[in-house]
Amino acid sequence: MPTGRVRHWDAERGFGFLSKDEGGEDVYISARILPPGVTSLKRGQRVDFGVAEGRKGEQAISIEILEAPPSLAKARRKSKEDMAVIIEDLIKMLDALGNGYRHGRYPDAKHAQKTATVLRAVADELEL
Repeated sequence: MPTGRVRHWDAERGFGFLSKDEGGEDVYISARILPPGVTSLKRGQRVDFGVAEGRKGEQAISIEILEAPPSLAKARRKSKEDMAVIIEDLIKMLDALGNGYRHGRYPDAKHAQKTATVLRAVADELEL
């Protein structure tokens, strides 16, 4: 079985192309032959695949994923120590906001926008 990397994958249309390690033309791949539980491929992923000659050139007839590409989001993830400080500051910010509500005050637009921005950023960091 040849090995190679995912050169292109179109998740919406359910197909892509593989580049063989030994060179040659790209190999067409359809989402229909992805292994069970795999719904998409990522550019650069190493794969092992079977090939057959199709109407428009070579096409993959089976595929085995050898390695997943590294997650760029996880590589940029903040350290645990940084997140602890961010969460502590967030708690202080939300506590001050809560105290204002207890005293019948809504936050001014500038403060509300800043709090919403911080909450979204922390939520994005937690979802990585």
